[in-house]
Amino acid sequence: MAAQWTVPDGLRTAPPRLPVEGLLPAFAAPADLRGKVVLVNFCTYTCVNWLRQLPYVRAWAHKYADHGLVVVGVHTPEFGFERDPANVARAVRSLGVGYPVVADDDHAIWTAFGNSAWPALYLADADGRIRRHYLGEGEYQQTESAIQALLLERGATGFDPAPVAVRAEGIEAPADWPTLRTAETYTGYRRATTFASPAFVSPDGLVRDRRHRYTAPAKLGLDSWALSGEWTAQPQAVVSEAGGGRIAYRFHARDLHLVLASATPGGSVRFRVRLDGGAPGPAHGLDVDADGNGVLDEPRLYQLIRQPGDIVDRTFDITFDDAGAGAYAFTFG
Repeated sequence: MAAQWTVPDGLRTAPPRLPVEGLLPAFAAPADLRGKVVLVNFCTYTCVNWLRQLPYVRAWAHKYADHGLVVVGVHTPEFGFERDPANVARAVRSLGVGYPVVADDDHAIWTAFGNSAWPALYLADADGRIRRHYLGEGEYQQTESAIQALLLERGATGFDPAPVAVRAEGIEAPADWPTLRTAETYTGYRRATTFASPAFVSPDGLVRDRRHRYTAPAKLGLDSWALSGEWTAQPQAVVSEAGGGRIAYRFHARDLHLVLASATPGGSVRFRVRLDGGAPGPAHGLDVDADGNGVLDEPRLYQLIRQPGDIVDRTFDITFDDAGAGAYAFTFG
């Protein structure tokens, strides 16, 4: 989930300059790429940055399919459960991804491209030469202009030169960049931070790989988070060991998301969300109701808060009624 702070740029009016950046690495693409303009999209299905990019990639795949463009998704997992083919297939279906997606569980394709972020776009011409790449969200019209330029080089005609009209909603809606001040936060001890921002502030820090009873400070500073109750801190996640496990976070953003997965495959965990100590009401996200109730029933990104109106510092907390909730990463929008 890299490049969270890439703010989408404005329009480009000059024709794109597309120098040759290298050759498209060979990989087992589930489509015939010979003589086609190829757009390779690196993704992992819980990445909010990719989810916000996805409406454009879907639209390009549809608009230019008959003019020589092939879009290939490369799913390079960030978390362990994203290696499960059933989880990936379910996400691809639910998100309406109509172009082929290849599994890159060992990061071999990622390495061959020299890639370093989710999401990432690599655009190659009909001769297999990479002519543009872009890491993170944004520059959608620049990327579409480059697609059109390479299609014209190939001799394609008949497509509408106007950029695709995308109305992204729900989890795919663009971030509210002017009010987004809190950064992506990993909870597992491999990438969680202490005495930095965002900071984990429960006393004793994260106790690695064993069950521990945590407490939270009475008051959190901005961009800090804490655990309460019985948890085990693992490299990628913190896992609740008993009902009543709680996570609190003081944040500043319109949206708050949390990547969740049950410690028992196929299991479900009930949870309750609070905002400044009360039910979220109209600030509830897609995955909770106005009273703050929700269920962890599949491993994915959950939207827990989407605030209307003015954005100020808020305190979020989530309490899991059952054991077995794995919390991996907070993201904001």
